[in-house]
Amino acid sequence: MFELVLICPQNQLEDLSDALDALDALSVSVEDADAQTDAEEALFGEPGMPPPKEGWQRSRVSALYHSQALAKDALAMLQAQEFFAECSVLANREVPEQDWVRLTQSQFVPVEITPEFWIVPSWHQPPAQARMVIELDPGLAFGTGTHPTTRMCLKWIAQQPKLGRVLDYGCGSGILAIGAAKFGATDIDAVDIDESAVQSTILNATANQVRLRAGTPDMATGVYQTVLANILAIPLKVLAPLLWSHVAPGGALVLAGILARQADELKAAYAPYCRLDITSQEDGWIRMTAQR
Repeated sequence: MFELVLICPQNQLEDLSDALDALDALSVSVEDADAQTDAEEALFGEPGMPPPKEGWQRSRVSALYHSQALAKDALAMLQAQEFFAECSVLANREVPEQDWVRLTQSQFVPVEITPEFWIVPSWHQPPAQARMVIELDPGLAFGTGTHPTTRMCLKWIAQQPKLGRVLDYGCGSGILAIGAAKFGATDIDAVDIDESAVQSTILNATANQVRLRAGTPDMATGVYQTVLANILAIPLKVLAPLLWSHVAPGGALVLAGILARQADELKAAYAPYCRLDITSQEDGWIRMTAQR
């Protein structure tokens, strides 16, 4: 495997990326060429906010090829293009062979929710102290247990004596719905606007040997004893009347995906329907709950 490494200004990045794709690169990755220096630039905005800019001033572009000859030919073709005049070549080098599957797996380890409740990838054995386990591998949908918002929701689920009928709105990987099933819920609807998330939920439920219904949001009907929504602040505000309409008398609404600084916005959005309280906080994220 050979890696072609280039430095590219922001205004030529799209052309360069398209060209590398056309020249049959196995993969193309882009990062800030000035990362870890005083010139490093923040590219991504906070959740719910637009990004501060479209791209870095200078990008480090890495393209992988099967052989040095292919990488050399690709470079020759690039150097003949007018847009490449502003780019420069950093390296054309051999990449050591690695077990990429094992390397990827090594980044995901069991996650503790409580001392007895763990999220465990399929290639790991559960810790000896684990009494309740969700088996979950990284996938296309959000929710592996590593993010504070997911952990806070799962901790809430683990603390409930009775969950009743459950709605997981914006289910992602289905991790919250599966957690509810593990803790005794038997009537569970997991819904998402993303079809890949619905499929991911179905597969993960099967792997964990739990029963639930997964589908698009129009599948959610009636009221639920527990309504869970781990999304982001903006959609949670828009969904306030809908989510509250699904909460049964005596039931609970659990919201996450909210930054601590957004608490007052959420309280205001839900004020016509209920009183939201902050019931957990971790790494700048909060969990908010309400009781009907």
